[in-house]
Formats: sequence, C-alpha cells, structure tokens
Amino acid sequence: MDGTNPLGEFLRARRELVRPEDVGIRGVGLRRVPGLRREEVATLAGISSDYYLRLEQGRDRNPSVQVLEALAAVLRLDADATAHLIALARERPSPARVTRKRKPPKPEQVPPSIQQLIDGWTTNPAYVQNKLATVLAANPLATALSPNCVPGVNILRAVFLDPSERELRRDWEELTEDGVAGLRARVGADVDDPRLVELVGELSLRSDRFRLLWARHDVHLQTSRVSRLRHPLVGDLELQSNKLAVSGTDGLLLVVFHAEPGSRSAELLGLLGSLTAGD
Repeated sequence: MDGTNPLGEFLRARRELVRPEDVGIRGVGLRRVPGLRREEVATLAGISSDYYLRLEQGRDRNPSVQVLEALAAVLRLDADATAHLIALARERPSPARVTRKRKPPKPEQVPPSIQQLIDGWTTNPAYVQNKLATVLAANPLATALSPNCVPGVNILRAVFLDPSERELRRDWEELTEDGVAGLRARVGADVDDPRLVELVGELSLRSDRFRLLWARHDVHLQTSRVSRLRHPLVGDLELQSNKLAVSGTDGLLLVVFHAEPGSRSAELLGLLGSLTAGD
C-alpha cells in the first residue's frame, strides 16, 4: 500500500472479486484474469472503457457521484463500501504535499467520564480503542478476558500475530475478516496516516492471512457481534460485543462485552470477575 492511488486500488480489487455470472455475463470462455474485465465493468456502468482505465490507473481521480454509484452497483458494493468508494474519490492533495503538510497526530486521550464509566463496570469487560484498534483504556475484567486488552497494545495486531490471542478466539477466521474490513472503514481515505502505513506494512510482512484480507479491500462497519472465546481459566464463553462511538473524539470507540442473563457464559464471566477481584 503506497497510498498514491487508493481509488484505483479499490476498484481493481473489487472488480477481481465479482464473478461474470453474478452480473449476467454468460459463455465467456477461458479468462486470463479473475473477476470482471475492465471493459465489462465500463459497459455495465455505462461509461467508456478508456475512462474506466484512467480511473484504475489514477489518471482521473475526480469522477462524479453518479459514475461512482454506477460502478458500485456493478461491483455489488453495499452501503458501507459505496460510501468508502465515494470518499476515496474526493479531491486529495498530491503525495508530496501530504508529506510536507501532515502534522504529527495529537495525543489521543480518553475522556475522564468514559474512563470512570468503564472502571465502574465490574461485570462487563470494556475497553476504549482508537480507529487503528490500539487500546487506550481498559477495565480489569477486559484485561482478565484478554491480556492484550491493555493501553498501548494494538488489538488487531495481537489477533493476527499473538498465538495466545488466536487460541482465545474460537471465531478467529470470522474475527479477522471483520477486523480488517472494519479497519478500512474507520480509516476511510486517510491511507497516508504513517501509523496505518506502519501497521499494515508489519502485518502484511508477518501474516499471510492479513495480506490476503487487506488485498480484498472489504469495507464494513460492524458495531456488534457475538464473540466466541475459549478462556484458559473459565472455558468457553459466548459474549455479545458492541462498539459505541465516543462523542467529541477523533474516532474513539468504546467496546463493551456482556453475556445473556442467566446463561452459562454469564456464570463463567462472573467467575472470571471474582478471580479478577481476588487478584
């Protein structure tokens, strides 16, 4: 990811994921490329092949919303991915100007009221993350659930690279898909962020799974899911997790877990809480 042509990278990746039969193209014979050909996308979207080629190559970076919506329909994008496509096409400064003008990010701080809130939850694991999935604050029960839930640790990095985190996650395959798609959705068109470049570079080098998922350019803002865990102390848990935007911040999310009342998972979460209180 060099960040110089995010629109073209996205269009090419999503084009390669659409099967010809999905858009009504039959009897195509032997194909040398996966997915749709450029000219097929252009025809279905009602634009010229040359214009579409310029979009993919980054020679034209300002298509109209109508063109983008037509391409989104051909590429079978959902609402999140369509919004992401439109954001990528907004006018952006040249890479040289970005390098000169980007200021160091301000230190990210969790609002004191949110810190007090999660500290007061003794039955709900909770932590606060930034848009890159780095933990900024966590309560003791969250840390008991996963040792990686501590300030300064990037949860996404841990999920891909820490063997103990993979053992904890019974739904690791699904979680990694959601995690990468969520990262793309949260960073949007800000692909020049040095912190993102560093994270993606490291994970791409060290994880085949991440490299494959990142290349797909999936975009999905998932705010809730069922987390299936296998905790070394209390066994198998199924917890509902929710991601809530922290207002007044630059993309901070409050991640909260809870178990269905009266369930075995609620009982085990309570046991974990008692062990945490003992410590």
